[in-house]
Amino acid sequence: MNFPLYIAKRYIRSNSKNSAINIINRIASMGIIVGAMALFVVLSVFSGLKVFSLSFTNDIDPDIKISSTLGKSFFISPEQEAEIKKIDGLASYSKIIEERVLFVFNDKQVVTYLKGVDSQFDKVNDIKKTLYNGQWLEKDTYQVVVGYGIAQKFSLGLLDFNNQLEVMVPKPGKGTIENAEQAFNKSVVYPVGIYAISEDLDSKYVFADLGLAQELLAYKANQISGIEIKEKAGANENAIIAKLNAIFKNKITVKNRAQLNESLYKMLNTENIAVYLIFTLVIVVALFNLIGALIMMILDKKGNLKTLFNLGTEIKDLRKIFLLQGTLLSVFGGLIGLFLGIIIVLLQQHYGLIMITPTLAYPVIFSIENVLIVLGTIITLGFIASLIASSRVSKKLLE
Repeated sequence: MNFPLYIAKRYIRSNSKNSAINIINRIASMGIIVGAMALFVVLSVFSGLKVFSLSFTNDIDPDIKISSTLGKSFFISPEQEAEIKKIDGLASYSKIIEERVLFVFNDKQVVTYLKGVDSQFDKVNDIKKTLYNGQWLEKDTYQVVVGYGIAQKFSLGLLDFNNQLEVMVPKPGKGTIENAEQAFNKSVVYPVGIYAISEDLDSKYVFADLGLAQELLAYKANQISGIEIKEKAGANENAIIAKLNAIFKNKITVKNRAQLNESLYKMLNTENIAVYLIFTLVIVVALFNLIGALIMMILDKKGNLKTLFNLGTEIKDLRKIFLLQGTLLSVFGGLIGLFLGIIIVLLQQHYGLIMITPTLAYPVIFSIENVLIVLGTIITLGFIASLIASSRVSKKLLE
């Protein structure tokens, strides 16, 4: 058996004759347990908040989005569509048109995005589940689906044939306009549904049929501003993007979901890192107790160490005893803390012990990644703390 490991385990199991040292050891162990538990719970909470925050944009954003590199629109040929359908890992795609337009209703005006979509849009985005009232629009109609925020601004009802919702788009081209009426392409549209996602998104889009958007913007039948794509589970995203660039000869911009919400992802990741560093600092402070406990143990076992040294045990092996003792304490404390943290997270997931609102439990996510992060952090910091404490064992001390 490894001699330093054998002695280290004996020291962990046995109590010192000095009660103060036993108390310090218990405090150090409790600090590690609580630190590991707290770090895991906090990481799980922020993982839950990240998923919760992204769930709003995931309802309306695709896995991959194609847009024009030059200008607002581009043309797609039947041959290119046929090649897109053959891409391995692509589940479905939808052609779209996005443009800022003016909506007028009962002398109220709102400038927001008109998003023309084809019949495949609801297969790419899970938009139908966000419908607060009404139904999704039908193909080749003048129906629109508006956000809850826009509906509130307009005091808008569904299928209100007494009050007309008008959409106005500036006409393309050059030349002098004699009156304001001639400056716009106009159309009356009929709200058939209201969606509700988040405060920002509810005022961002009005969904309409792709043909209506092309008519208002004077686009040709194969002229669009983007393509939204849904991937199959386990698809190779990089391979899909490379294939899309090849089909359009690198004349398009392709972004995945993270790139579409780059600022949101950066903010959430920065918050996660900041919280991790703060709670790691708490663990570092707790591990000072471990350093103190090990140094007290060294002083308490000074006579035994001197005997072992006189029997031929090398200084490096004596140091290894306390290095292993501190590391083992960190491992056991980390495992116990993780076990308690996992229980708390699972209870919150299944029973919603802490609520944000009466109907919404505080979101938490159990993930193996967080388990490994916490265990790796505790073991690494525990090893460093034990290394610092074990360096106190020297020939000078024993003499």
